[in-house]
Amino acid sequence: MKCRTDEIEKTKTSGSIAAKFIASLALAMPFLVSAAEPHHIHIALSNTSEAVGWYQEHLDCELAMGRDNVVLCGNTEIEFFLGRTVGGSQGTGVDHIGFSVPDLDAKMAELESVGVRGSGVRLIRFEDGSLVRDIPGLFKIAFITDPWGTKIELVQDEELLGFHHIHLNSVEPVAALDWYNQVLGGERARLKGMLDGVLFDDVWLLASEYTDGRPGITQGRTIDHIGFEVADLDAAAEQMSRLDVEFRQEPMVPDNGRSGAKQAFILGPDGVMIAVVESGWAGIEEEVFVAESSDSAELYVVPRTPWGEPDLQGIWTADAAHGIPLQRGVAAGESNELTPEEAAARRERGTLNSIWGYDREWRDTTLGYVKSAPSTQVAMIVDPPNGQLPETTEAYKQLVANAPPRIPPQRARTPVDLGTYVRCITRGPVGMMMPSIYNNGLQIIQSPGNVAIQKEMIHETRIISTEPREGFGEGLKTWLGDSHGHWEGDTLVVEVRNLNGRTSYLGSSENMKLTQRFTRTGPNSLEYRFTVEDPSVWTEPWTGMFNFILDDSQYELVEYACHEGNYGMTNTLSAARTLDAREAEQASNDEE
Repeated sequence: MKCRTDEIEKTKTSGSIAAKFIASLALAMPFLVSAAEPHHIHIALSNTSEAVGWYQEHLDCELAMGRDNVVLCGNTEIEFFLGRTVGGSQGTGVDHIGFSVPDLDAKMAELESVGVRGSGVRLIRFEDGSLVRDIPGLFKIAFITDPWGTKIELVQDEELLGFHHIHLNSVEPVAALDWYNQVLGGERARLKGMLDGVLFDDVWLLASEYTDGRPGITQGRTIDHIGFEVADLDAAAEQMSRLDVEFRQEPMVPDNGRSGAKQAFILGPDGVMIAVVESGWAGIEEEVFVAESSDSAELYVVPRTPWGEPDLQGIWTADAAHGIPLQRGVAAGESNELTPEEAAARRERGTLNSIWGYDREWRDTTLGYVKSAPSTQVAMIVDPPNGQLPETTEAYKQLVANAPPRIPPQRARTPVDLGTYVRCITRGPVGMMMPSIYNNGLQIIQSPGNVAIQKEMIHETRIISTEPREGFGEGLKTWLGDSHGHWEGDTLVVEVRNLNGRTSYLGSSENMKLTQRFTRTGPNSLEYRFTVEDPSVWTEPWTGMFNFILDDSQYELVEYACHEGNYGMTNTLSAARTLDAREAEQASNDEE
């Protein structure tokens, strides 16, 4: 359920709600506490099915019966919905949520072994580099974030396992907790005699003092709102009104509700949006978003430049193609297309498999601003028809078998031991075009006889002549090779040769010939086909294809400042030297 309002500015002043409420108690008539129970946490993100799987796998939640976007964590639901967000939960009125596990050290070791790749587990280390901290008299604690920016605290509280607490930020934490206690019930208590809070049956509501101005409002962040359940919402609303509680939505049965239960929204202290639902609440049936194609099915006439060439100019993105595998998988069978839901989940998995620990704000396809729906294309390779790479040659297989062992990045001796991508040099003429989690922009500018193609990732710009030319000759061999273009009808054909062999793609050699074809297939679509010919590696040529989408209205190519400091390079090499020192120390100890 998404509760939206145009009164955002009003929300920013809500930090004093708790204080005003406490003052109003002296004037209020005796009332019966609403006796609410924590019901749900509402999290906004870019794909619900992958979120459900993540919380099942890593936090032992269970899929709620009959609801494919909700997991049940103890008695508390976590409901996911597709929505634009401008940041994670940290620093908002609801800073994080907490789970208790029986063995925190083992849990964190398990998560650390998974790492950020594969499932997107991001670990938050303490100042000394440790993952777990033991608070004397309390319990052990640790922090992680989910792939979408929700901060999660893991604790080892044997008395209360599973979903454990909701942790608030507040400019007046005592007054805020009093507000929740008086408005929603629960028991004012101290967790382990140390942390002030409100205990709702088996869930704690805790609060920390926020000293950096005011916390951010929850709406528009990953934890969009928190929900409480009451037996009689109308009666509870009447009690809340007598206490001057601010309603953002009066009790009502919402459109698309899965049951006849009512829901209301109130504004809590420090910009926390709170849903109050009555018994029987089963959420709202979310509408599935399917981006409309802006390209007409009618015969498309490619526009022309003033000098008569097909006009390919503009800013295009490959965000929609991110997630398409190069080769057709066995599981794809004979299918030539995924469903929109399958395509969205696949792209999200592609993002999680490659986040490399980046915060969610880095990831173009997870911010919710991509106008085009994820591509339903099964695989990039369209030739051979089976969607698989051709067999490699016997000579290449022998070369690979006799090649010296590759030095892993964590043991790199010098920068040269690392790839050109890590070194901020290039991804090569094939790899530079491939979609990824960010920097998928492609800008094309034309002039008579020339086409400039700039790729956002590693700021590659190629000036390609389309003037008649005979052959390539030997020439100077470079990182991106020698590119020359010509027009075949409405298609720009670019041939790339004379590579230096240091930008290999899947083992390609300096003898590789790359043929790129750019064809405008609609007002907002640009088909990109690439054919790789390398007889020293593959027994036959192979061709891949995907589409770029025009996005002049909101996309802007930004500077790729990878070289500035290149902290990844520095940290990789320093980590390798640390491993060397540890091994040397261990060897010395063994000799003694």
